[in-house]
Amino acid sequence: MRERIGLVGPDRGLVVLDRLGQLAVLEAQVPQVRHRGCEPRVERERGIPVADRSRAIPETQVRDPALVVDASPLAIVARLAQARVERGERPRRVAAIEKPDRSLEGGPRSNPSGEESAQRERHDAADMLNVEIVTLFPEMFAPFIGLSIVGRAVERGLVAVRLHHVLDFCADGERADAPPYGGGPGMVMRLEPLSRAIDTSLAGTPPSERRALVLTSAAGRRFVQADAVRFAGLDRLVIVCGRYEGVDERLSALYPLEELSLGDFVLTGGEIPALVLLDATARLLSGAIRPESAAADSFAEGDVLDHPAYTRPPSFRGVEVPPVLLSGDHAKIAAWRREQSRARTVRRRDPEG
Repeated sequence: MRERIGLVGPDRGLVVLDRLGQLAVLEAQVPQVRHRGCEPRVERERGIPVADRSRAIPETQVRDPALVVDASPLAIVARLAQARVERGERPRRVAAIEKPDRSLEGGPRSNPSGEESAQRERHDAADMLNVEIVTLFPEMFAPFIGLSIVGRAVERGLVAVRLHHVLDFCADGERADAPPYGGGPGMVMRLEPLSRAIDTSLAGTPPSERRALVLTSAAGRRFVQADAVRFAGLDRLVIVCGRYEGVDERLSALYPLEELSLGDFVLTGGEIPALVLLDATARLLSGAIRPESAAADSFAEGDVLDHPAYTRPPSFRGVEVPPVLLSGDHAKIAAWRREQSRARTVRRRDPEG
């Protein structure tokens, strides 16, 4: 059962629901927001906040059957089977596995003391990565944040993503961009609204917080796996999405920004690179994916690539799976994979070799 993304309708509401529990990850009434020319713009949505999944839930709500979704394995299986029946599919038979029920926040149902609850909240806050994204197009992030591994990390409280719409930091009559000094084509993103958005994202944060401020820019150095590993160990990651002909250069003089790029090419805006940074970082957070999966990834050990992967069927259109993978000899399989990983890495470094 995939996530459902309700697009903006007559009531201008946007909702992204969890895959299984059908709990709202993103939910907002989207008002009409001024275009850059300060005219009403009704065909687009702006200012979508991300629900704070780490908030405390009153005990009365945790125990209230009307407010708690049954997320036990049996209930999940029943919902999936019912969905298949509604789609006209034949329901699958699965074995029932009894496990403790889980409450709305995803943890085991219990009634901890006040001190234990406070310790748990402090622990959760310390382990969470806070990602602040400053952008002109926050609606590009809403579906992505509710899907796949990133959505799972948000649901589990491993990462909190907050979107800061640049237009929300423009005063009346102010624009987010302006023509460049000295003339030339295109527009340049202005300092004032960007600095207000960055200041808001850092407001109230402790000075000792581990943080990084990133500007996505074609002029930046190439983003690599080591950057994702570093970001995964932070408390806060602020990403400013560049757009148009760029950002006023003085922003880097005001904030310790590091400019990052996906490669030697130009995109329409920095939102896609920001999504890449978020995805590459979130999957490395403890609990997002299995540790053995992350350890076997490409670039997990320097510049070494992962080995080739095969699955069923063993033969397709005359192309066969390497016999060693079907042999059942795990020592030979491991040796073959190490050799294939080495050969693939060498070919990448020297494509003509």
